[in-house]
This record gives sequence, C-alpha cells and structure tokens, in this order.
Amino acid sequence: MTGTALAFPTPTSLGSLDHYIQAVNRFPLLTAEQEADLGRRWRDSEDVDAARQLVLSHLRLVVAVSRKYQGYGLPQADLIQEGNVGLMKAVRRFDPSHGVRLVSFALHWIKAEMHEYILRNWRLVKVATTKAQRKLFFNLRSMKSRSAALNTSEADAIAGELGVKREEVLEMETRMSGQDLSLDPTPADDESSVSPIAWLADESEDPSERLERRQIETRRSDGLRAALSRLDERSRRIIEARWLREDDAATLQQLADEYGISAERIRQLESKALKQMRGAMAEAA
Repeated sequence: MTGTALAFPTPTSLGSLDHYIQAVNRFPLLTAEQEADLGRRWRDSEDVDAARQLVLSHLRLVVAVSRKYQGYGLPQADLIQEGNVGLMKAVRRFDPSHGVRLVSFALHWIKAEMHEYILRNWRLVKVATTKAQRKLFFNLRSMKSRSAALNTSEADAIAGELGVKREEVLEMETRMSGQDLSLDPTPADDESSVSPIAWLADESEDPSERLERRQIETRRSDGLRAALSRLDERSRRIIEARWLREDDAATLQQLADEYGISAERIRQLESKALKQMRGAMAEAA
C-alpha cells in the first residue's frame, strides 16, 4: 500500500502547505462504526478504497502531530510527509477487532516516523552527544512555561532537572528557533473537528531514549565484531555457531564431530573464548 496507490494529497502536490492543510481538514471524520467497517474491508479483502478512506480521514492528525516538532527547524511539509508514511503503516496493520480506534493506534506510527526523520536530519542531534544533552534536545520546548526567552532562573531550573549546564540550556534554546503552535481548537477551526490535543496523550518511547538505545546497540555491535576478530578461527567458529545464530544453534557434540575432538574440549574452548570476548568488550566500553 503506497501513497501513489491510495492517491491522496501531499503537501507538495497542492502548491502550498496552507492549501494542503485546508484540503485535509475537509475530509470527514469517521464514526466508530464507519471506521470498523472500513477496517474489516481492508483486513479481510484488502479493499484499497477502504484503506484510502481510513488514511484520508486521519491526515489532519498527522498535521496536528507535525506542529509539535516545528521547533526543531525542519520543514513542516517534510514532517507531514514522514508522518503520512507512519499513518499508512498503521492502516496496513489496523485490526478493528482489537477494539482500539485507529487514531490511538496510528499515533505511535506517525510519531515514530517523525522521530526517525528528526534523528536522521537535524544536525543538532549530532552535537548532543551525552544522554543529558539529548534529553535536553527533545524536552526543552515542552519544559518552557512560556513562549518568551528563558530568564536565568528558568534556565537554572531546567539545567538542574536535566543534569546539564545553564549555558547548554541557553545555547540549545537559541539554536532551537521556531514557533510553537497551539494544538487546541481555535474559533476558526471547523466545528466538526476534534481537538488535536486529544490525540497527543501518547505513552510511546521518549525519542532521547530511542537515540540512546540505538547508540548503545551500535557500540555493542561494534564491540562484538572487534571481540570476535581477536579470536582464532576455530574459537570464532564455535562462538558463532553456538551463540550468534538466530535459530538452530549448534550443539557441543555437533562441533565436536566437526573438529574431531571431545564435546568437553569444545566446552572448554567456548568458555575461554567467551572470557576473552568479555574482556575485549569491556576494554572497548
């Protein structure tokens, strides 16, 4: 299921972002019954028109979520494009029999795609190298109590809570220029619209934690490769066959038969190799 196949508007296809937002706000919201019926049609028959209606009715949700990330200095149109990808992934996996509305299910996928886009493209992420700095990057805007620039006492309070220096808070604020737009409905909004703020009560993973986990996984992977490279060929083969296969790990006896030695000798070699690897990975940490 792709955007082309579903043929829905994009921020670039309508000439301007304002025209796009106006267009998606005109798509009607679905009742729970309509949504469930469309979800069943897509799940049971892969009815593309049903999937298209599910996507169209939730494009305004993507716009609402994109506003939360405008302060990162990235084009809102690009954030929306990424969020739409997440929305399509959610629709593809949507099963109304679980009793959950699509808006709740889709929110995770929309935000995940936007987070990935920010992590890939915003240069400040590369500057924020410590866990505290990454947490500052993703939380400063939500911690500010007002839209004006921080004063010294406010900067000190945020610095203390996040474990960074006041200067880092003020520098981050300066570089994170951008306007926060309210997610609450305004008098100009269509009366049938639902307040976007109601869509943002999400308990999904903090993006700073996502980045932290990714970097830890990368270090572990690099450390594992380095540790394996220090082993002799036979020991490396034993570790790979016993520990690094996703399934069908080799038994001690199978390796013993392969090398013409006892299973006990294989166990000794395995134990020695694991000890060497732990030491190598500890050095690299």
